[in-house]
Amino acid sequence: SYRLSKQEAASSFGDDRMLIEKYIDNPRHIEMQVLCDKHGNALWLNERECSIQRRNQKVIEEAPSTFVDPDMRRRMGEQATALAKQVQYSSAGTVEFLVDSQKNFYFLEMNTRLQVEHPITECITGIDIVHQMIRSAKGHKLLYSQSDIPIDGWSFECRVYAEDPYKSFGMPSIGRLEKYIEPSHIDQVRCDSGIQEGSEISVYYDPMICKLVTYGSNRQEALDVMVKALDSYVIKGVTHNIPLLRDIVTEERFVAGNISTNYLPTVYPDGFKGRMLSASESVDLVAMAAVMYIKDKLVSRSFKNQSRIPLSLNQPKSWSLSVSLNEENYPLQVSLAGDEVVVESQDQKMNIPFDLDTSSPLINMKINGQNKLFQLSKRIGAGLYKLRFFGTVYEVRVLEQFASEMSKLMPVKQEVDMSSLILAPMPGVLKSVAVKPGDMVAEGQEVCILEAMKMQNSMTSARVAKVKKVNFQQGQTVDEGDVIVEFE
Repeated sequence: SYRLSKQEAASSFGDDRMLIEKYIDNPRHIEMQVLCDKHGNALWLNERECSIQRRNQKVIEEAPSTFVDPDMRRRMGEQATALAKQVQYSSAGTVEFLVDSQKNFYFLEMNTRLQVEHPITECITGIDIVHQMIRSAKGHKLLYSQSDIPIDGWSFECRVYAEDPYKSFGMPSIGRLEKYIEPSHIDQVRCDSGIQEGSEISVYYDPMICKLVTYGSNRQEALDVMVKALDSYVIKGVTHNIPLLRDIVTEERFVAGNISTNYLPTVYPDGFKGRMLSASESVDLVAMAAVMYIKDKLVSRSFKNQSRIPLSLNQPKSWSLSVSLNEENYPLQVSLAGDEVVVESQDQKMNIPFDLDTSSPLINMKINGQNKLFQLSKRIGAGLYKLRFFGTVYEVRVLEQFASEMSKLMPVKQEVDMSSLILAPMPGVLKSVAVKPGDMVAEGQEVCILEAMKMQNSMTSARVAKVKKVNFQQGQTVDEGDVIVEFE
């Protein structure tokens, strides 16, 4: 870690000198927004909780913090404004603190600029921070006094990134946005973005897609709006971190406000694996897939682009299906009954309106009268779907019973041993290669470092092995999937 830090410092700043500071166990990262003018006035606009991080970069922020009481808020604000006055600061800025479990706070740094997460402060104070920055730059006095600064409600920001959350909580992803629909139609949702459908996410810039901000009169309301917004956000063409964001904002510890900067490795010690569906949720998902399959099947027998399918006497009205999800098979009996489809799974019976618009990426399906929102991420082939449910994308295969029986006779595909290869997880530049042909490496030993999108990623060996071939050297550019090192 020390060597990586020195390398990153040298790469970013041309200076690899390190400052070693006091260690705080399970700290929170809490920052105080300040606003100053050129007349000696300085205000603090309350705190932001920024403890949910991966690789020391913020992922989710909220304002205010559940951890900060009024006295602590006042003391943090007074110290932040005193610092700004001491250097005659005259704009919006952020003073960041590390906070221990006893509510002792320690100065970390001051960012003399507008922060990514400033919208959540605007939501709870009603103050347009950008407008006030411009006024201050023109030499005007602040329009407010400290007693004018309220805390009105609660606000969250989720940073939506083009990242794969299943790789170290977020490895950058590139590609073109084939489909992009922001949830800005939902009340109390704000989307700050600079892209549109068709935009390309490249290796040359930060992978942030959008700052998704929600507001509520209290914390739970703001969280509920965020869940709805994440479920309604449509992004196709690039891998994104919505599955992780959606899981965090409904996770028990987060909902209780029991967080620290170690939250992610604590809650997901083996990395993020996606949402684990309950038994009833799994049945809901396979029922959705079954209805999609029947709808597709009947459409192909009639004609395309027909929102309501005309049923003829020649079409079947019941099917025996086998649906596979997460390596489990669910036998279903599906039948049409008027304007509904009836799905039976063991002792469960589900009535679902059949008049669905499956051409939309967002599909609201009613199962026994309860709304279930899911997204059709991709039709891979006949009966094979990728469906997003509770934020996570699941692959679901639907087969008719006779086809399911035949599939059991097919040979099992052998998986390739990937432990013999070091593959580039994304396009980037090799900052270093630590091995050469003939070297022996231990399990977990660093083999090379790949830099992409302002981040350095250590690539390690999955097992004890002997290096057979090194295909790229330090300074060379690699594409996603390139084989950097081969082992015997």
